[in-house]
Amino acid sequence: MGNFLKSLVSMVGTKKECRILLLGLDAAGKTSILNKITFGESLSSVPTIGFNVEKVKYKNLNFSIWDIGG
Repeated sequence: MGNFLKSLVSMVGTKKECRILLLGLDAAGKTSILNKITFGESLSSVPTIGFNVEKVKYKNLNFSIWDIGG
């Protein structure tokens, strides 16, 4: 994950905002990944109805991470 972010920072250059879509099968761990990135720990979660959006800052980049359920 760290190497991915380093390469993303170098590719983006001056652009400061990125959007990431977490998409996958039900119960695949998308919300768990979002919680780990946002809060730094794995929280127990319930199935996502609709979507979750979290904003995360890493170095000079702002990420909007969308977790779509269902």
